[in-house]
Amino acid sequence: MSAGPFDAFLLVSFGGPEGPDDVMPFLQNVTRGKDVPPERLAEVAEHYHRFGGVSPINGHCRELLGALEADFAVNGIDLPIYWGNRNWNPSLRDAIAQMADDGRRRALVLLTSAYASYPGCRQYREDIFAAKAGIPKAPNFARIRHYFNHPGFVKPMVANTVAALEQLPADQRESATILFTTHSIPMAMAYSAGPEGGLYVRQHEDVAAVVAAGVQEATGIERPYELVFQSRSGPPQVPWLEPDIGDRLTALSQVGTTAVVVVPIGFISDHMEVVYDLDVELKEQADKLGVAFARAGTVGAAPEFVAAIRELVLERANSVMPDQRPALGELGASYDLCPPGCCPNPKGPRPAVAGRD
Repeated sequence: MSAGPFDAFLLVSFGGPEGPDDVMPFLQNVTRGKDVPPERLAEVAEHYHRFGGVSPINGHCRELLGALEADFAVNGIDLPIYWGNRNWNPSLRDAIAQMADDGRRRALVLLTSAYASYPGCRQYREDIFAAKAGIPKAPNFARIRHYFNHPGFVKPMVANTVAALEQLPADQRESATILFTTHSIPMAMAYSAGPEGGLYVRQHEDVAAVVAAGVQEATGIERPYELVFQSRSGPPQVPWLEPDIGDRLTALSQVGTTAVVVVPIGFISDHMEVVYDLDVELKEQADKLGVAFARAGTVGAAPEFVAAIRELVLERANSVMPDQRPALGELGASYDLCPPGCCPNPKGPRPAVAGRD
């Protein structure tokens, strides 16, 4: 199988600062038009400065890109790889301009978000459309399907969860609760996610059940698990998805839970919502509550995930039928083209690539 009609591969990520001088300009990019108070930006900036002003996300992207280049070469896939970020360097516009200069005409896009939602899918597609505006001979773009339930994404999460359980005290591993966590989004966006609504939560619930079953099979122990949400950032009067992971941790401690494993199922790599919100804030809360805490690693550049991306490229390039596409759980393989009205922009329609509207 070949890359067929595609002549380039584009990794599109959120982006993150890579030094102290980057932090505030990066945060201003992320929050532009959202009326975030300056004092709030200063507070969030301190989270980054705690880590030297560096988010791990760009480093993870470089690691993934290197692994993909090696995997493509070994498997005979002649597809040059590009990388663009929505909110920081290397910018999406610069990446597209380079692709145009290199004569690329049809590119396949991997979004570093595995699930359906406005901020996790359509907003990326809108930003690609906006970034290519005014660039002569900019390529056309197609999107790799939502890969939340691809075996190559799920299996590393099972292994990482098992490894995290081993970090707990031996006498608390069997009774530990598994908390699958993902980014909270406004309820309005959650209701409208996907072509029929509600898909963001359903996808997470489905893959959480698959990972929990995989952990049970690997360890021989059935453990309680829950889907929780984290890192909400909107005004308090706007309802967001709950339960919040911190609130749920407190409630669990009050009913006798003594150990938790936190699995960042909504994120493919570490970034500030993982290394600060979970590894610092939530860990400190768990220590105060007397709850043993371990955090599973993100998928990152796991070999199974790298191989999965290659499979997804070939699947899309060769128009593999949906019933022949690997997918675990109950929801099956996701769609290639986002249907009309899928994950709408709450501020009104904006043009986007890789969709039917």
